[in-house]
Amino acid sequence: MTTLAPKPVRASRITIAQLMHPEHANLLGNVHGGWIMKLVDEAGALTCMRHAQCKVVTVAIDSMVFRQPIRIGDLVILNAEVTYTGRTSMEAEVQVLAENPITGARTHTNTAYLVYVALDDNGRSTPVPQVIAETEDEKRRMEQAKLRQEYRLQQR
Repeated sequence: MTTLAPKPVRASRITIAQLMHPEHANLLGNVHGGWIMKLVDEAGALTCMRHAQCKVVTVAIDSMVFRQPIRIGDLVILNAEVTYTGRTSMEAEVQVLAENPITGARTHTNTAYLVYVALDDNGRSTPVPQVIAETEDEKRRMEQAKLRQEYRLQQR
């Protein structure tokens, strides 16, 4: 069995930005939560694919609380990174920001945690490189991620 070289958190980081249009929103001009959930899942999957360098599937999404509405005309910015790795699974943290592109004002609307499993070319789970926390903030988030993963496993 080949040992995979560990990778730092920074190697997995991605940012996605998308302008919100009327087709993304309800009659009040607020972007549908389902649309934001779709973007969050895409960002989480991309950061995990970047880390593992293979396909992934979503296996769990922790609760998502929308603290502030996202409006038509806002730029939605999703920042994602791998916060924890198991043998074949990875947790991604995705932070969602809404930015007024005219004023530059940003609002943190929510943070979501998702779990993905890496897949080989035959669709079977495959080992992933361990993630290395380099900064104190990354170490703190990794410890929090370990607790979330323990909780998820207890809930099975």
